[in-house]
Amino acid sequence: MNLYIRYFDKETLVYNADEAIDFLCSIPEVGMNPQIEADVREYVESDVYYPKRYKVRPRVYFIIIKTEASTMLDFKQKKALRSNTAPTQGNDRKAAANVVASRLTEERRGWYEGALDFKRVVMIAATGKHEYRDTHFVARCKALSGLDCYNRIVEHLRERVDGRSQFPSAKGKNFKFKYLGMWK
Repeated sequence: MNLYIRYFDKETLVYNADEAIDFLCSIPEVGMNPQIEADVREYVESDVYYPKRYKVRPRVYFIIIKTEASTMLDFKQKKALRSNTAPTQGNDRKAAANVVASRLTEERRGWYEGALDFKRVVMIAATGKHEYRDTHFVARCKALSGLDCYNRIVEHLRERVDGRSQFPSAKGKNFKFKYLGMWK
């Protein structure tokens, strides 16, 4: 694993923690000390792959990024992106989101039951002011897909609630649907 280090316009690609520390020592503004050195070594030895920022002074940082790139050109052209041999939790979320999105648009004519949690604008009678209230709405409708079910429910609600009400995305956790069966 190699390391890309950058402090403003000074940047380098190094191959181990010692070279990284040597580079940082060559920049007087960084103020290299035993604590930063130990932290850099710990970061290099860890299994963490996200970039690491180190504060030099308020709003001024240097950054270290782990990479498999062997040259600076490869790093700049993103040719050596880290391969994911084992799926991480973030990848599981992306895969789940893709499954939800494909299930949402899958065309399957019939009856659907859709449940939507949205922010409804209501007037408070005592004060005459308006506020948002979490509202749960469930409806059964004929639709072509889960997305069509969502669109029909939102269209129905838009005609009946205050225009300032806020509806969630069809892909989010606040909309759920289930296919009930073919219409006759």
